[in-house]
Amino acid sequence: MKLQRSTLILLLSALLLGGFVYFYEFYWKNRQEEVKQKQQQFFSFAADDVQSLKITNKNFTIHLERNKNADKPKWMMTSPEKTPASDPSVSYLMDLLVQGKRDSTVSVPANQLAEFGLKPPQATINLTLKNQKTHQLIVGNPNFNGSFVYAQIDPAAKLEGNVNVLLVSKDFQNAVNRSLSEWKQPETKSEEKPSPSSKKPTPAKNK
Repeated sequence: MKLQRSTLILLLSALLLGGFVYFYEFYWKNRQEEVKQKQQQFFSFAADDVQSLKITNKNFTIHLERNKNADKPKWMMTSPEKTPASDPSVSYLMDLLVQGKRDSTVSVPANQLAEFGLKPPQATINLTLKNQKTHQLIVGNPNFNGSFVYAQIDPAAKLEGNVNVLLVSKDFQNAVNRSLSEWKQPETKSEEKPSPSSKKPTPAKNK
């Protein structure tokens, strides 16, 4: 049975409409969400792109370099001591830097940065990539309810007028405010060798 012309037009219209809805719902909206997520990210590099880190808090400054001689440990502390670095501590910070997103951004006068704990900062993280590009993240005080901390990303050398202040995860405070020992690789206990007195005497042979 042949379909009437009006019925065929309705079927084609329904197919076109369905295709548009599919494109909008599953492709366009997903694409827009991906763009939004990337815009919220701090940086666009991967963890393997980072060559060195300089972390400064109120107690000390440490320098970390990617270990070129072995897979483990991945990082070496070069200052204030030369020793293997704690991979879990460095990886925790790296995950925050690579995957971290800004919750929101506010514009404040540069002369009010001290009120946010950003001048002087609570902590500063300087990164150098393998291509020699550098980035900086400055960590300030927690916000009014303690759910986020104030921060700045790659601030200008000379701050004038209004500047952008971000709200970022409070996990950054835990990541940078570690004791020096937590940045070092824990020493592995060597196997204890039995003392000579603990050896059992060898039975004498009968002649």
